[in-house]
Amino acid sequence: MAYAATPNRSIPDILRDLVSQLTTLARKEGQLARAEVSEKMGQIAGGLTMIVGGAVLLIPALVILLGAAVTALINAGIQPHWAALMVGGVTLLVGVILLMAGIGRLKADRLVPNRTIEQLQRDASVARQQVRPDHV
Repeated sequence: MAYAATPNRSIPDILRDLVSQLTTLARKEGQLARAEVSEKMGQIAGGLTMIVGGAVLLIPALVILLGAAVTALINAGIQPHWAALMVGGVTLLVGVILLMAGIGRLKADRLVPNRTIEQLQRDASVARQQVRPDHV
């Protein structure tokens, strides 16, 4: 709705327009906040999935590395043991990468609803300009 500034408007008309605009603004801000929170919840779910995936891979990696290390110590210098160490190392590396990526997605600054906060700040600025007596 576009509201033209007319000097002949009555106070009840102005108040009615103000209430209507505030109601619309509150509804739109609520929709924006819900959409942004939903997006952030998706990021949390993705981060937790990666953490679980990383943890699941770290357990067998540890078992493989420990088994390879024991075998390597018993039979030092035999090639199959180094293959087991390589497999364990690669599995460990993939698990660490997944774990770190998941933790990175859960950082607090990535979960803040920045767009909603910025929109509320813009709305407050516009409202202040509308209320100022020097606004014509």
